[in-house]
Amino acid sequence: MKSYQLFLLSLLSALLLAFGWFPHGFVPLLFIAFVPLLMVENAVFRNPGKYHPLTLIACTYLSFFLWNVLTTWWIKNASLGGAAMAIICNALLMTFTFILFHNTRKRLDEKWRSLVFISFWLTFEFLHHDWDLTWTWLTLGNAFADVPGWIQWYEYTGVFGGSLWVLIINCFVFTGISKLEAFNKQAVLKLVKSKAPALLALLVVPVGLSYLILATSSGLTNSVNAVIVQPNIDPYNEKFVSDYEEQLQKMLKLAAEKADSTTDYVIFPETALTENLWENQLKQSSSIHILKEFLKAYPKMKIIVGASTAKVYEPGEQLSATARKFTQQDGFYDSYNTAIQLDSSNNIQLYHKSRLVPGVEKMPFPFIFKYLDKLAIDMGGTTGSLGTQDERTVFTSGNDSVKAAPVICYESVYGEFVSDYIRAGASFIAIITNDGWWGDTPGYKQHLKYGTLRAIETRRYIARSANTGISCVITDKGEIQQASSWWTPDAIKAKIYLNNTLTFYTKYGDFIARFTMYLSFALIAYSLFLRFKR
Repeated sequence: MKSYQLFLLSLLSALLLAFGWFPHGFVPLLFIAFVPLLMVENAVFRNPGKYHPLTLIACTYLSFFLWNVLTTWWIKNASLGGAAMAIICNALLMTFTFILFHNTRKRLDEKWRSLVFISFWLTFEFLHHDWDLTWTWLTLGNAFADVPGWIQWYEYTGVFGGSLWVLIINCFVFTGISKLEAFNKQAVLKLVKSKAPALLALLVVPVGLSYLILATSSGLTNSVNAVIVQPNIDPYNEKFVSDYEEQLQKMLKLAAEKADSTTDYVIFPETALTENLWENQLKQSSSIHILKEFLKAYPKMKIIVGASTAKVYEPGEQLSATARKFTQQDGFYDSYNTAIQLDSSNNIQLYHKSRLVPGVEKMPFPFIFKYLDKLAIDMGGTTGSLGTQDERTVFTSGNDSVKAAPVICYESVYGEFVSDYIRAGASFIAIITNDGWWGDTPGYKQHLKYGTLRAIETRRYIARSANTGISCVITDKGEIQQASSWWTPDAIKAKIYLNNTLTFYTKYGDFIARFTMYLSFALIAYSLFLRFKR
């Protein structure tokens, strides 16, 4: 092939990856999306002296850059600089992974190619879940959030089972094509006849198994009654600049329209309370007082609400890595993106968001950039490096019979992270978020659908409250019910079923990706051994 043909194949991979993504894509395209790029890599591998040394890097980066642009362009609505950094850096990391695969497999036998590619890509996705520049939006297994009926087996594998499924079929198709001696009708028909049964099995068996699981009854009988509020307060022009008491009264009015004596939970969105709340003096704050007054009419009710809070460190108390110094006085404090649960007792329960958005809520690599917090992207509320907590907190009812997982916004994209709440005893999940930053784009729709993956993985019902975007109930099978409309104030009255059993995935987490990570390290070590041996 000529160089321009390699670039055309890279462009084809980018389009297949992008148009395989929802909400406007056709998911099965992902099963062949890597094939053109693997053809490019194979051509460079077999003709090392024919192409410029940077040809493979350029082709690969073109493919991944366009995939990122076409799929996550909507980030620019919140921050053009943030979108540029996310797209450029994510494409670079993907390119590095692909080039590492190419260089490693050059030292190994041809039969190792598929194993190396699959292991390295899954390792990239896994490591990308847990570091300071984490951005897991394009994890391949996430794409199946648009077809939850196909992936009910995520309760065993998590999203990496979906990624593995995509990669295996791509390698299977590519291996078949690469063995064609000529692209003529007879050769193609022969290939199809020999490979079609196995390919059909790879496609149909997982889907069939999923629908068998879907057909079984969940057996859930215990439930709570919830009211889920979507206040629809403009995050750019209203939320963080208008009167906080007026906003709170608006939300309580929406809740009161659906609440009654049987209501167990009212759930408000992320940073619903915009008053400056100091955790050392929470009970003295106006917002908490207003909520407590509202609860007097509903003795059994619990309120879950998001807020921006801060804590002052006492003299001599050990400071966290994110502690900030007061500018006008002595002392230190930490700022948090917080979920709060209130009830009719004096007990106030708190959870601090711990999976933070890089560049907005967390400055990456604080040992290097600790003093650059002021450069964090301002999306309202508190910016810069926020405080976190080591363990997931679940909110308990008065007799501990019901435990809620307060998952805040970006945290809902991380499967193993959310399963920590379930192991801590959560019987349902409350996702509180603010999806208005991205406007009416695919962003808030994708974020909503990723919640269905968490429901399937943990077999928990989800009550999802968005400031705006889509508020809804997600069943333990990943079905979205009672969804609100975009940019519309609303309140949803719903029954949330409870589950206290642990799925295989909840117990063992991302075992597939963890295994491939160890396998990748072994493959790299073996390839280096062969290099030095030769």
